[in-house]
Amino acid sequence: MLVRGMVVRLVEWRAEWFSDPARRLQYLQREMTRQPQPKPTPRQKKPLSNATKLAIGFVFTLAFIATALLRPETKRLLGRTLAAISLPALRTTKPRTNSTPILHRTAATEPARVWLVESTADSDLYSNGLRIQKQYLTGTQPRAYVTFPRDRIEPSAGQWRFQPAGVVFHTTESHMAPFEEDHTQTLRRDGEGMLEYVRRNRSYHFVIDRFGQVFRIVRESDYANHAGHSIWADEKTVYINLNQSFLGIAFEAQSRHEDEGLPVNPAQVHAGRILTEMLRAIYGIPEQNCVAHAQVSVNPANLRAGFHVDWAANLPFHDLGLSDNYRQPLPSVLIFGFGVDNVLAGAGGESLRQALQAAEDQLRDQAAAQNMPLNRYRETLQKKYREAHSALHAKGLLGENNS
Repeated sequence: MLVRGMVVRLVEWRAEWFSDPARRLQYLQREMTRQPQPKPTPRQKKPLSNATKLAIGFVFTLAFIATALLRPETKRLLGRTLAAISLPALRTTKPRTNSTPILHRTAATEPARVWLVESTADSDLYSNGLRIQKQYLTGTQPRAYVTFPRDRIEPSAGQWRFQPAGVVFHTTESHMAPFEEDHTQTLRRDGEGMLEYVRRNRSYHFVIDRFGQVFRIVRESDYANHAGHSIWADEKTVYINLNQSFLGIAFEAQSRHEDEGLPVNPAQVHAGRILTEMLRAIYGIPEQNCVAHAQVSVNPANLRAGFHVDWAANLPFHDLGLSDNYRQPLPSVLIFGFGVDNVLAGAGGESLRQALQAAEDQLRDQAAAQNMPLNRYRETLQKKYREAHSALHAKGLLGENNS
């Protein structure tokens, strides 16, 4: 009704433009005859919604304003008409969408539930299809380590823990024969030699060979010599020397720089994904604690990050069911004031380079907030590392640092 009334008014105002009464009458008869009459067919035609009526009314109002402004004698009538019309305020509602675009959606924070289906002397089978072979299984000593709250890094604040807190991904850096059918025997021989070597040195908890087979080397209840001198931190906790606190997964591969492509094949990536899924599900490991060796390795002698640079780039976080942890500022730089080794800066991909720069920028901002020169502030953080490291050494918790 609102729309039809406005149309009638518009016709009447237009009729006033005719000075000849006869022509005005003819115009009114013609226009009023042209207006459609309402049809009582509610079942056949869906009535207009209030929003649609409002939109049409708004359009006619604009049309009337434009027409009225063409003739000076109608300006006064326009003012009276607009004063008489009361339109409700238009409400703009944005469509409901996901907060994160699909192309940039991160991996799920909680892994799927995984459980042990079958265990034999040779292998373990899990519900997600993972089969772990055990012919190279060995052990060290049960894991036991001390962590520090991120907001209170001092020996008296240390807390004992006994469950794995994260995963460090490695490459074995062993000999690589061409991955081709003609080299099958060489591939098998090289793989067996590598497995024997890591077993003797108890170097990792798991190894994924070039055929995508998963081998348990050191049982999860024990520490392994995989991370060496290393630092990582999540939102609440700081970890120093991750042999005890993190599990080590090594891909039989040689690490490559960003422009050299992925050093592992699809079978290895799939195996890594379901192995990571199992470990996260069983031990409650958060994805932010699943990191590359290059992100955690440090050199205490010169206080620089990046002593080992395997997986400095190209770790397929997304394909492993994880977010891109290369984007996290290195805790060794941000929390303990470490510098960055030139080799790490050169070998890292774009994400890691941005993270290194972000850590330096945040360090500079923190120094400014403390009204301290950057070098002086860095020294205070490095002192915290030395004190924490000495406390762990005194407790005999650093263990072997082979990596």
